[in-house]
Amino acid sequence: MAGALQYLESQRNAQPELADWYNTLEELYQKKLWHQLTLKLDQFVALAVVQAGDALIQLYHNFITDFETKINLLKLAHFAAAISYLEGVIEKLHATKESRINEPILYVKMQIAAFNLEKGDQKECKKLLDDGKSTLDSMTDIDPSVHASYYWVSSQYHKARQEFGEFYKNALLYLAYTTVESLSETFKLDLAFDLSLSALLGDNIYNFGELLAHPIINSLLGTNVEWLYHILQAFNTGNLVRYQELCRVHNAALSAQPALVQNEKKLLEKINILCLMEIIFSRPSEDRTIPLSTIAERTGLSIEDVEYLLMKSLSVHLIEGIINQVEGTVHVSWVQPRILGIPQIKALRDRLDDWLNKVHTALLSVEAETPDLAES
Repeated sequence: MAGALQYLESQRNAQPELADWYNTLEELYQKKLWHQLTLKLDQFVALAVVQAGDALIQLYHNFITDFETKINLLKLAHFAAAISYLEGVIEKLHATKESRINEPILYVKMQIAAFNLEKGDQKECKKLLDDGKSTLDSMTDIDPSVHASYYWVSSQYHKARQEFGEFYKNALLYLAYTTVESLSETFKLDLAFDLSLSALLGDNIYNFGELLAHPIINSLLGTNVEWLYHILQAFNTGNLVRYQELCRVHNAALSAQPALVQNEKKLLEKINILCLMEIIFSRPSEDRTIPLSTIAERTGLSIEDVEYLLMKSLSVHLIEGIINQVEGTVHVSWVQPRILGIPQIKALRDRLDDWLNKVHTALLSVEAETPDLAES
């Protein structure tokens, strides 16, 4: 205890601007209020001045190690991760023989996986991720920070391998376990940009509603990459004309993204499919037999290319239906459910209003035809 108190005293003298913080830490430490001390330390290590230089390392080795087995072990893992003291802390966690050490150990292993990925060792990172997934699946009542650490490292692994679809899925799951308010503006912008590109380029991603509904996407607004937000909106509504206009206006910015340039044909095919889905969605359920010429007119494709587009949509199970080449129509019996935007919800409301009016008209007709029945 004496060593820990001496360290706090020396830091209080060296950094008088943090005297109140050190006084509070000393008081909680002497009263052995370990939970309150952990919460205060969590706030303290987030200060920019504490994160500078080797301050965190000194804090850990001279103060936290004195009571590390008395605090929440997951928080201990967080503190160890903050100073990159990872291998040593796993041994300490095992030594505690506590029943719930899987959480903090998994958290630390995910930090190790992240360091391996930074060094370019994808094989070792993947091994830790596979082990981590098995551990996660076997656990219950898991702290959100553990889930977040796993999905973040997994997303970065797939990003490094340019596996857009898997990155998109894991990055959204990371956000599901993370509060946007806890992220820096730079981090949010970078993640929103990466998510947007992966949504456009990922195989079998034809619904951007979940991303567009997430507050992180607003980080693109008011920046030099705001054009990406508007392209996502165009894709989500299947607005081919709007997409072509954005490509023309922001040609220089688009050309600066090699992945978009290399996948130009793939992007055009995807927005044509989304245009097709919007055509289907905009029609009443009793009017789902669509002339191929109508689709050709909206997409600018030939009838032959429209047939290919329909076969592609059927193959990835976006729609179910039958193509009638003799009559030049397609009958759609099912469309994959989508997360709707505000304009689409308004259109759905209008269709429901029309349906209610039809029901009311039918009721009045029945009452007029059978007055005696209506009166009874």
